[in-house]
Amino acid sequence: MPVIDFHNHYYPPNYMKALQSGQSSVKVTIDGDGNPNLHYPGDYNVAVRGHRDLAYRQEVLDTHGVTMQVVTLTTPGTHVETPAVAAKLASMVNDEFKEAVDTRGHHFTSLATLPLNDPAASAKEFDRATRQLGLPGAMLFSNVNGVALSDERFWPIYERANDRGAVLYIHPAHPVNVDMMQEYWLMPLVGFLFDTTLAAASLVFAGVPERYPKISWALCHLGGAIPYLAERLDRGFHAFRDCRQHIQREPSSYLKEFYYDTVNFNQGALKLAIDFAGADHILSGSDYPHQIGSIPSMLEAVSKLPVTDEQREGIRWKNAAKILGLKM
Repeated sequence: MPVIDFHNHYYPPNYMKALQSGQSSVKVTIDGDGNPNLHYPGDYNVAVRGHRDLAYRQEVLDTHGVTMQVVTLTTPGTHVETPAVAAKLASMVNDEFKEAVDTRGHHFTSLATLPLNDPAASAKEFDRATRQLGLPGAMLFSNVNGVALSDERFWPIYERANDRGAVLYIHPAHPVNVDMMQEYWLMPLVGFLFDTTLAAASLVFAGVPERYPKISWALCHLGGAIPYLAERLDRGFHAFRDCRQHIQREPSSYLKEFYYDTVNFNQGALKLAIDFAGADHILSGSDYPHQIGSIPSMLEAVSKLPVTDEQREGIRWKNAAKILGLKM
């Protein structure tokens, strides 16, 4: 049975060279194993071989029986740069993503990255990435230097995504109040999950999914706490006039239309998400090759789910293929 890994990350070679050349605001050091370490507020990423070497990654996928990955950039993202540098790096990354798809298309497709600190440049790059390069959508970070994705400055991106029927995949960035998360890896362990939750709730209450209904919204890490907190959001809708200002129905009804990746390998959490959104809105994801990610854990978690064979096939690959427009 095919498997599409929807949540994983790739640092393309020219992008890495640009970060190390002094063009970027990201500080890069080299650790004792020869891996670049990308430092940004509250965290750093160790760019291991799997982040940087697609030939090696193909071998890993073949070993584990993963058919395809939807590669995306990850933190720190281009929005931490000056707008001009962000636009340059985003275009560079998307060109390299396109090259990966063209040369290794049996194993990879991708979602574009955008220079989100410049919404006008992002809208232009989204058009280029989806129309000229043929990418099926983009990955957004959960906040853009503290600005919520629900802010109207980003709506031109959503207009274009809606026109294309594209995928917009929300991945956490360093959260607001990140200074409170410096110890014990609390930023990626806790802050990431709640920043995704905050982004999704804000988008819904602001009426963005209602205004742009043709977008396929997807959330990393099983939606953070969305399946767990959805009932509370609905209570807010009924209790507070502000929560009804931009939407006509309960927030959970919109959130059930979102897609959720399996990068929470706990069976109870996965069952809750399936009960909430349905098995047809769950996407296999591994978070490979981050230290906290695991392709074997992804495969094991999906194999153990108490779902029908048809639902399991959907989670493994069919749900992703549907929203990405893939023919397999």
